[in-house]
Amino acid sequence: MLTYGNAWWSAVGSALNLGTHRDDRWLVCLPLFHVGGLSILWRSVIYGVPAIIHEGFDPAAVNAAIDEEGVTVVSVVSLMLARMLDTRGGRPYPATLRAVLVGGGPVPPPLLERCAALGVPVVQTYGLTETASQAATLAPTDALRKLGAAGKPLLPTQIRIVGPDGDAAAGTVGEILVQGPTVTPGYWNRPEATAHALREGWLHTGDLGYRDAEGYLYVVDRRDDLIISGGENVYPAEVEAVLAAHPAVAEAGVVGAPDPLWGQAVRAAVVLRPGETVTAEALRAWCRARLAGYKVPATILFMDELPRNAAGKLLRRALRPVSAPALPEEASR
Repeated sequence: MLTYGNAWWSAVGSALNLGTHRDDRWLVCLPLFHVGGLSILWRSVIYGVPAIIHEGFDPAAVNAAIDEEGVTVVSVVSLMLARMLDTRGGRPYPATLRAVLVGGGPVPPPLLERCAALGVPVVQTYGLTETASQAATLAPTDALRKLGAAGKPLLPTQIRIVGPDGDAAAGTVGEILVQGPTVTPGYWNRPEATAHALREGWLHTGDLGYRDAEGYLYVVDRRDDLIISGGENVYPAEVEAVLAAHPAVAEAGVVGAPDPLWGQAVRAAVVLRPGETVTAEALRAWCRARLAGYKVPATILFMDELPRNAAGKLLRRALRPVSAPALPEEASR
């Protein structure tokens, strides 16, 4: 459940971070049944600025709106941003585009570096439906200095990182907890789920992250997606980022599958770029050069596309049945 107060404080927190300009035009290319798209409409009403609404996501149409319709802010997920850049072919965006908010999960470092090289004003954000969208967002002035960070909590939201022994020290991964007026009062007719998520005034998100010495939040992964292989923690997003950095790979998904020796084994599914070929062993060698051995995928499956929801977020749970008990390896595609 979300209240008008949740939406209002979310809009205020975002305005204090990003600012509001008289000529702002926020592009909506996320589904309106998803909080990422719906919250833009709330902000449009609260700020009194236009929202440009697209019926669906088309990278060429988004680029054209930025070029020709004065779009100043756009909200997307990583895959959408990558497709925008692919479609644009290295052509710079106009200076009128002042913020590209990217949410829906950790942004792969190679994509952030690509945006930095092109001067794309990427602003990472972390939020949930339960917090009426953004809970933390990187300030535009920190976009290049803090690549990979999701920023600091938006006023007046508070964030804690909690481990098994309480509040985690800087740099230590733990569960992300959120408190503030943007947090949902609960789940409709689900008292048990509400009691589990909202404890002692804090929303337990189930997401894993850490804060650096300056207090900037880094989101690591979903706790439910964590892979424990031989007693070691493997964060799928880290392995996905390494795979996606390979020049032949367009996108990657990583899950854990039961393994009689290690408990869980790391399994990967990748989508190759058009016209590219690469062997599974070549990708494993690429990973071995960049990751600890226990993080290297045991097997790799080549797919035409990865399962995603309507907002473009990777559905790892849909990959799990495909990956068990073993992923077939193909030499190339």
